[in-house]
Amino acid sequence: MTLKRNNDRVIVAGGGPVGSLSALILAQRGIPVTVLERETGVQLDYRASTFHPPTLDLLEECGAETALLHMGLKCELSQFRDRRKGRIAEFDLTRLKNDTRHPYRLQCEQFKLVEWLYQELAKVPGAELRFGHAFTGMKQTEDEVLVEVDTGEGKKTLRCDILIAADGGRSQVRKTAGIGFEGFTYPEHFLVAGTRHDFKSEMGDICSVNYVADPDEWYLLLEIPDMWRFITPVDPSVEPSDAAKEERIQESLQTLLPREQPYEVLVKSVYRVHQRVAAAYRSGRVFLAGDAAHLNNPIGGMGLNGGIHDALALTDRVSRVWHGRAPESELEGYELQRRPEAINAIHALTERNKKLMEERDPLVRERNLKRMSEIAADPDLSYRYILESAMITSLRRCGQLH
Repeated sequence: MTLKRNNDRVIVAGGGPVGSLSALILAQRGIPVTVLERETGVQLDYRASTFHPPTLDLLEECGAETALLHMGLKCELSQFRDRRKGRIAEFDLTRLKNDTRHPYRLQCEQFKLVEWLYQELAKVPGAELRFGHAFTGMKQTEDEVLVEVDTGEGKKTLRCDILIAADGGRSQVRKTAGIGFEGFTYPEHFLVAGTRHDFKSEMGDICSVNYVADPDEWYLLLEIPDMWRFITPVDPSVEPSDAAKEERIQESLQTLLPREQPYEVLVKSVYRVHQRVAAAYRSGRVFLAGDAAHLNNPIGGMGLNGGIHDALALTDRVSRVWHGRAPESELEGYELQRRPEAINAIHALTERNKKLMEERDPLVRERNLKRMSEIAADPDLSYRYILESAMITSLRRCGQLH
């Protein structure tokens, strides 16, 4: 059975990396598309900056891989460290040279990708990017979706054949569709701060990607092209507004690396962290992708990459159905393909990573550190660990990578 099309258009709610990537791929494949973005331009969001090896492989076709390589920082090594003992394990991603064309992590702020995607969308006939358009509601029939938006100057109703919800963790599309968002919210907030201080100059054995375990204040220290990003938990008893104060950020950075001068803090934000997966990825002609479909903690850099993998899987299916190369039933496979990976890979691994970083029991902590050291020292175990943490295992399992 072919997909009924009354409007010859797909609407994407949300102009972040997942939404704008979905739109560009569809537009490049000859599908008219409209992106609805509630903001008036690109948002400078520093929460996500990691692109894993197979993600770069899969982004080659649309041109985003080339753009990211020009904007990003290649990181071939990652370390698991202990705040007191130093380096525990180091993993070399160049060992993936036979599994990927990009045997490294690429560090690049997600808003730089979004800027590039917006520029590319503007070049494709039939693609629209509407800023200041906030999704407010929808109504579905068998033949179409009626999308209600607030433009700031009044309300409009737009029509489409398929609606892709890429409008983030608080997705109004998901809520309007009545889809549950199962999981939990961590009691602590996360603080992310950015500074230009060169930590390698004073911490000689670190690399560009460092996961540092500590029972009191674990942290991530990541080098990106313009600065170093520092991510650490905020005690639940501390108000978010207090956690973002300069003196508290300085205290955390000075605990990481004491120095006489205060750190120059370029960016800072405090945000909640969740582990949630939508009860369904589809409701009729509406499909969820990215944070609208799943949320997880940032340890491992899997949230943004998982969202990109959603976008690639969904747009591939929509394209085949749209152009008559596959029946409408092809769309049913999207949830079956991607939702298990959100639960079994993204969700499970990031939760495991967090527990490993924050473990307080001395005996369990020592056992964990010893195990990480053993994994890194064993060629077979370390190779499998790298395959999994780079998300190659996940993509092979769901058939997006061979």
